[in-house]
Amino acid sequence: MEVIKTDIEGVVIIRPRIFTDSRGYFFESWSKRDFDAQVRPVDFVQDNESCSSRGVMRGLHFQRPPFAQSKLVRCVRGRVLDVAVDIRKGSPTYGRHVAVELTEENHLQFFIPRGFAHGFAVLSETAVFQYKCDNLYAPQADGGISILDHSLGIDWRLDPSSAILSEKDLGHALLRDFDSPFDYNTDLYAE
Repeated sequence: MEVIKTDIEGVVIIRPRIFTDSRGYFFESWSKRDFDAQVRPVDFVQDNESCSSRGVMRGLHFQRPPFAQSKLVRCVRGRVLDVAVDIRKGSPTYGRHVAVELTEENHLQFFIPRGFAHGFAVLSETAVFQYKCDNLYAPQADGGISILDHSLGIDWRLDPSSAILSEKDLGHALLRDFDSPFDYNTDLYAE
């Protein structure tokens, strides 16, 4: 696997090594040994999958400590724009984001560490999205910032005014009104 660094430390894109022949393709989508050596040691404990239609926007979600989650995400059918926003107080990149297009053709994966809000927009007719999490889902720790916050400068590649969002996602605060539970100087993996 190839690890592609981004403008925000710790947020990386993973390009798998793909083997193709007349039968199709094969690739190793997860190797704890390789991930621990090339990215960081992580113990994923839960896998999730969602299916969404064109125009759906999900996010920007996180779980508050001590239930914070890192995520390794990929799109197995269709195409999404996936985004991670740094919400760690004191971070030199606070409020900045990394966006990557994940598709069934490019097989890219995106690692979002703890201390980041995560969301995506569906750009194809449908998209099946999978993610590994290093902490179990804890509904009492749900958090989010508004996916429609223009101050984040995210080009979602669709018109947010006609996007399909959940009631919960419509209620999240803008970044400027948000009190982050994450601190850049705290080791979020020590929890």
